Amino acid sequence: MELHLDLTKSATRATLLDELLALMSPEQRTRYDYILNHTTIPDKHHHSIGEVNASIDAMTIDDALKENVRGVYAILAEAEASVHGCAVEETHFHEVGNASGIRNALAICTAFYVLAPTRITATPVQTGQGTVQCAHGLMDIPAPATAAILEGIPRATPALEGELCTPTSAAIIKQYVQEFVV
Repeated sequence: MELHLDLTKSATRATLLDELLALMSPEQRTRYDYILNHTTIPDKHHHSIGEVNASIDAMTIDDALKENVRGVYAILAEAEASVHGCAVEETHFHEVGNASGIRNALAICTAFYVLAPTRITATPVQTGQGTVQCAHGLMDIPAPATAAILEGIPRATPALEGELCTPTSAAIIKQYVQEFVV
């Protein structure tokens, strides 16, 4: 099955997940729910990529799914390192490093895993515009990590108001989308 994502109006995690869940058959949805309901993520804040990877490695999920979740976090770590001018191993995760952040990424990766598309394409990505409050204070949209991840990826215009693509959703898009259709 080929999968095409319309990201022209929003590329948030919720939008991505809603779009993927809507494509699932009842059997796929049952499998999706089973995987998420039987996967434990330690309820602690993971500050480094090493700590996040250790939590991912401890999950009782298929290795292919683990590899994609790790891929998303590798993209996030590389972007954070680039933005903060440090080594990838020294990156310090804030919101994306807590258990709910990992669970959010896992939810979308699991949806892709269950759907098992042979090819994934997408429209240009809507990042939004304005400012957003985060752990580093008030930041322009797209956040620096989001902009770093989306470098070379087409963006939808005009930019709509608000944060419509987070670093996590940008990393997921970069991990999975094989071609952007302009």
